[in-house]
Amino acid sequence: MTAFWISLIYVLVAEMGDKTQLVALAFATRFKASVVLAGVFVATLVVHLFSVSLGEMVSRALPVFWIQMIAGAAFIVFGLWTLRGDEFDDDEKVQSNRFGPFLTVAVTFFLAELGDKTMLMTITVASEQKSFVPVWLGSTVGMVIADGLAIVVGKVMGKKLPENLIKYGAAVVFILSGVYTFYEAFR
Repeated sequence: MTAFWISLIYVLVAEMGDKTQLVALAFATRFKASVVLAGVFVATLVVHLFSVSLGEMVSRALPVFWIQMIAGAAFIVFGLWTLRGDEFDDDEKVQSNRFGPFLTVAVTFFLAELGDKTMLMTITVASEQKSFVPVWLGSTVGMVIADGLAIVVGKVMGKKLPENLIKYGAAVVFILSGVYTFYEAFR
């Protein structure tokens, strides 16, 4: 699998049920879907540009074995984090629309994504793949697909989501990926 597809799949799975996906869903109930998706897209491009840059720096500083060990541990932690879940606090919502819907969504999403699971996932994948543009674009597309689904769900179904199925499925994918990455490190 290429770096583009690897980053797309991992970020797509990481975003399922994540706090920022809930932010996108919440904004979809307040603003036009196209505006929310555009805000998410711009914020994601910027955050993932930064994330991939960090991942590339890590890959140059550490030997491959240690990158695989850290990545394996990170995948398992992401799986456990997914099981624990994220909480969406009403205080995190932007109350003021003085900047307009697009900027409100973009800034809120950008800030919510800093240090989030998908940002850390992007750093991890970038450090393993060492392929800047494909990882950046793949992680961005994966995030936009996941949040696009949340926007559609927000518009169509409201709050009736099969949250546990998504959460447990994503957790299994991450934990198995971590175990496989450890296996590859010692092979």
